[in-house]
Amino acid sequence: MTEAATTDVDPHAGTLEALTKVLGGATLETVRFRDNLRVFLKSDQLLPALVALKSELAFQLIEIGGIDYLAYPGRASGSSRFEVHYVLLNQDSHERLILKVGVEESRPSLPSVVAHWIGADWMEREIFDMFGISFEGHPDLRRILMPEEFTAFPLRKDYPLRGRGERHNFPRLTRDES
Repeated sequence: MTEAATTDVDPHAGTLEALTKVLGGATLETVRFRDNLRVFLKSDQLLPALVALKSELAFQLIEIGGIDYLAYPGRASGSSRFEVHYVLLNQDSHERLILKVGVEESRPSLPSVVAHWIGADWMEREIFDMFGISFEGHPDLRRILMPEEFTAFPLRKDYPLRGRGERHNFPRLTRDES
């Protein structure tokens, strides 16, 4: 095989084909950036896609993150305010895949993937704590970085940079008490 022929081969073709099959032939919106493939899914497609990628294609979950697109320039008006991305890696093929799911502001919730990847536990808790996106079926969804009494979500774009004075209301703990 010549070098030109090997560069024309799509390393993500098999993954996209498997995802399309699992999702009942749904047309997937994709974006390619460098070696990564980004696939945009609806929330009801997320769990079947992740389970198939793990069980059939041996992908591992390496990161979950949240984004708040409030007043983001160039963003379509009908787009979801929040987005959660799942970064997956196949150790055999070195293929990276990013699944992105929009989350509505009125009901910020997604299904939990902790039952499939135990490592998702703290990542989902962090997103819940910082953005207020809950994960249905999570075994212990509670704050992980902020105190339980904290009522806001500090990584939301509408949260003031200097806070709302909440930290002044918490009792001070000494090093021995913590």
